[in-house]
Amino acid sequence: MPPILLSIVVPAFNEEKLLGESLRAILNAAEVFESPGWRVELIVCDNNSTDKTSEIARSAGTLVVFEPINQIGRARNAGAAAAKGDWILFIDADSRPSTALFRDLKTALESGRYLGGGTTLILDNPDFVLNAGTHVWNWISRIQKWVAGSFIFIRRSAFEEIGGFSLELFAGEEIELSKQMRKIARRDGLGMKILSRNPMVTSARKAKLYSRKELASFFFRAMLRPKKTTSTKADCEMWYDGRR
Repeated sequence: MPPILLSIVVPAFNEEKLLGESLRAILNAAEVFESPGWRVELIVCDNNSTDKTSEIARSAGTLVVFEPINQIGRARNAGAAAAKGDWILFIDADSRPSTALFRDLKTALESGRYLGGGTTLILDNPDFVLNAGTHVWNWISRIQKWVAGSFIFIRRSAFEEIGGFSLELFAGEEIELSKQMRKIARRDGLGMKILSRNPMVTSARKAKLYSRKELASFFFRAMLRPKKTTSTKADCEMWYDGRR
């Protein structure tokens, strides 16, 4: 197998509270790639933060790029534009992959059978309702091959063919990307893989930062008029108001 470079891209907006812990988890888990034929680069995209996000990223030894327009798709695209890898892995700044998950990822990439994929998730909060919702999402993700935005891996060639994440969406852009990935995968005789043996831990902080009424209001609007809601920044305020 020819040498493989994996580019890990972490979009970050005002993430000084959780970014350091996430980067430590990523760097620790990435040790599974320290074998012949593998290299890893870690890139953080500072999405116009007003806190110490960039300082924390630089202190961890990552390459830091800057995206002035506050939008998650733009941040991921800016990080990918600086990436040199054959594969790109997007991980959110409030998520903590394990060594076991990265080992499963390495196996998937080495198989040559997949165009891309994601992973199932678990929350760092024991809230019953949120955990139930996460289980439902994991089931949908595995059936539909929809990737969670907090962990997405994709062949660089496919990402470039798609044109990256949609700039029309302020939320749900990972679902749109998933649909495009599936089309290319079918055309090229490849699969989509949702890793499930070792789910990734991700933050349930929105449950603490926003009321049940605020959360329910967003998801009701998203179900009722998904395209209009996710393409309107004001409707996706909980991702962009800087509340951390």
